Amino acid sequence: MNDLEAQDTGNKHVLMKVWSIESSSKWTPENPAKGQGGVTALVVNDLLGGEMMKTKTHEGWHFYNQIDGQRYGLTESQFSEAIEYMDVPSSREEAFLDTNERQYVYLKQNVYQDIFKNDEQ
Repeated sequence: MNDLEAQDTGNKHVLMKVWSIESSSKWTPENPAKGQGGVTALVVNDLLGGEMMKTKTHEGWHFYNQIDGQRYGLTESQFSEAIEYMDVPSSREEAFLDTNERQYVYLKQNVYQDIFKNDEQ
């Protein structure tokens, strides 16, 4: 497992704990990643940098990140079908169209709180 894969696994664990109806109105306990693409891509971009990307799915645009040339899609589990990634360059502004300020602030605060709480242990 490389560093990016290890970080991906750790971030997925944090996100699974903090994703909720507060971070996406599409969230359900059965599908916690549902509707979390844009807001999650924004928070990952805040934490790790990289590029914002998008690809078309049967449900609309799916947002994710590309870091050091590797795709970083933490919310692909929301889809029942495999995604055919097109890696279309996107932006924070476009990803914000998939969320709102309240959801973004909620997710960012809770992710940061969990990460920094774990760093102190």
